[in-house]
Amino acid sequence: MYCLSVHRSLLKTSYIHTLAPLFPVLGLQSKSNQAVIKMTSNNGDMTNSWTSSVSEKGEYVRKTTTFRKTVTADGSSGFKAEADRYHLYVSLACPWAHRTLIGRKLKGLEEVLPYTVVDWLLGPGGWNFTDKKPKCSLDTVNNAKFLKEIYKKADADYEGNITVPVLWDKKTSTIVNNESAEILRMLNTEFNEFCATDKQKKIDFYPKDLQGKIDELNDWIFPKINNGVYRAGFATKQAAYDTAVHELFEALDKVEDILSKNRYLTGDQLTEADIRLFTTLVRFDTVYVGHFKCNKKRILDYPNMWGFVRDIYQTGCIAETVDQEHIQNHYQQSHKSINPSGIVAIGPDLDFDAPHGLGK
Repeated sequence: MYCLSVHRSLLKTSYIHTLAPLFPVLGLQSKSNQAVIKMTSNNGDMTNSWTSSVSEKGEYVRKTTTFRKTVTADGSSGFKAEADRYHLYVSLACPWAHRTLIGRKLKGLEEVLPYTVVDWLLGPGGWNFTDKKPKCSLDTVNNAKFLKEIYKKADADYEGNITVPVLWDKKTSTIVNNESAEILRMLNTEFNEFCATDKQKKIDFYPKDLQGKIDELNDWIFPKINNGVYRAGFATKQAAYDTAVHELFEALDKVEDILSKNRYLTGDQLTEADIRLFTTLVRFDTVYVGHFKCNKKRILDYPNMWGFVRDIYQTGCIAETVDQEHIQNHYQQSHKSINPSGIVAIGPDLDFDAPHGLGK
């Protein structure tokens, strides 16, 4: 999955159906009993974030990613795993991009796969590059000002969403893949020749004997938890919110029960299922509880899940991939229809380094 920036951003103008509750915030006018939004920036590019993904029922419906090619160790896919051939574009705020940074870190690929961090503020024009904020940097690979320029360079006719993460091939000047789940699996197996240590080379987040169990977990954790927080937060009608938030907490209760018996979701081994869950949970209390109205419970209120989060946070320098400043600033400053003032909340104070007592 991905973090959404711009929908059909390369068009001069575009009309998108959305919902009446957004009229006052987005400046919409009704036409034939439908809300129509014409979104153009000063330079003529249409800009949008998540609003184009809201149905007439007020439900947030995530769109599928477009670039789905694969890097392989032997190059049979047309994209051979090589040192410093590929480049990641990420947001430190985005849970989907975060998956790839964790995979890169745990597999010891820091010297092989460099990355660029976009601005945490998702403003007009979409994801942009800046060197004026901590850990953000300018684009030294393509010299782009906005991520949409990189999508345009890869495909001049591209009219889809502009999302992170992006796996860019410097050799062929194109986007290989922008689906985080698939990039994570590439990092897991296809770059083993370049892992920093033999121990990291042997790490397998998707072992054959657990693949069925991992797939089963992903099948309900993605829609109900990973995407569930967005379905709740971006809902524009009460019924849509109610459905999403009840499914979310039913799924969280299920996770809590699993973790009452196991250290990790599949047992005693860290897998991609844990990584995919962690990137949502580590953001939950800081932004999803308040900003997305997922406030029935905090992760802090689930003793097993809170231990699980701290356990993973303290594993293999994963803490270095978590940046709450980016997370809180992005969500609370960028989603003006949810938080019009853009004021960033001060808390909560969470100690991710506190002892968790697991694995001993």
